[in-house]
Amino acid sequence: MKAQVLVTEEGPAGFELQDVAEPVPAPGQVVVDVKSCGLCFPDLLMSRGQYQLRPPLPFTPGTEVAGVVRSAPADSAFEAGDRVLVASMIGGFAETLTAAPQQLLPIPDELTFDEAAAMGINFQTALFALKLRAQTAPGEVVAVLGAAGGVGVASILVAKAMGAKVIAVVHRSGAEEMLRDLGADEVVPLADGWKDRVLELSDGGVDVVVDPVGGDVFDEALRTVAPDGRYVVIGFAAGGIPTVKLNRVLFRNVSIVGAAWGEYIRRQPQVPALLHDELVEMIQAGLRPPVNATYGLDDLPQALADLAEGRIRGKAVVKIAE
Repeated sequence: MKAQVLVTEEGPAGFELQDVAEPVPAPGQVVVDVKSCGLCFPDLLMSRGQYQLRPPLPFTPGTEVAGVVRSAPADSAFEAGDRVLVASMIGGFAETLTAAPQQLLPIPDELTFDEAAAMGINFQTALFALKLRAQTAPGEVVAVLGAAGGVGVASILVAKAMGAKVIAVVHRSGAEEMLRDLGADEVVPLADGWKDRVLELSDGGVDVVVDPVGGDVFDEALRTVAPDGRYVVIGFAAGGIPTVKLNRVLFRNVSIVGAAWGEYIRRQPQVPALLHDELVEMIQAGLRPPVNATYGLDDLPQALADLAEGRIRGKAVVKIAE
């Protein structure tokens, strides 16, 4: 089978498209033929050796898998032909992989393989952040930083499905139409005066900030949170890890909470299935994970380079097979 193999930890340039042996399932494992694999920031970090999970080289990354079960143990909940999502963490940028049944979730009938792969980690993270960590309520105002990225897009769609008003804050130019089409009620460019504009649109402060960006915007973003509001830290895509002036947290009675989905589910492995059930309800009500760019398996290095350089708006998917 063909697979993109990371041979050196130098980012996108470290991959080689190779013919490799098909994986042999261990007892109790499921074999999945991969159809599509979502592209996400952990894939990029892993290619640089900067992710908390650092498998020995060479290996095949790929965390957001959508495919079809080829074979499964008789005592599992799956059988050959089932369409499944696989929370694989590695192995997705290949034509076949093996996984434990606990890593599999059924793909809703409403979704294509590309849409299912785009659902992946980003939508799990968005719902985890907005519901479990921020306890967002219908009618609240949610500001989404990095709104044109994968987590940002998912957060807009999930927040709207939860009944919130959404203010999308975006650094990239030319994304406003896309963000409004996704359901953002307001779009604010990340330029001089953006904080005041968010405060104006939210009548003095937002209830929830979703921040997958970090970096220099943190200080001003924290000032947009209303009393009793919540600031949800998801990641540091901008590269810098900000510090907090706790007097602002204290005197404004705001909360700063972390939303590290990957770390959380290692201790609470039942959570992805629970979140998936809620996401399926949202999909049945009309939510669709958008696919904004597609690449072939041989184009994976270019896809990761585009992700690193901010050339992908929304979500990209690598098509492995028809």
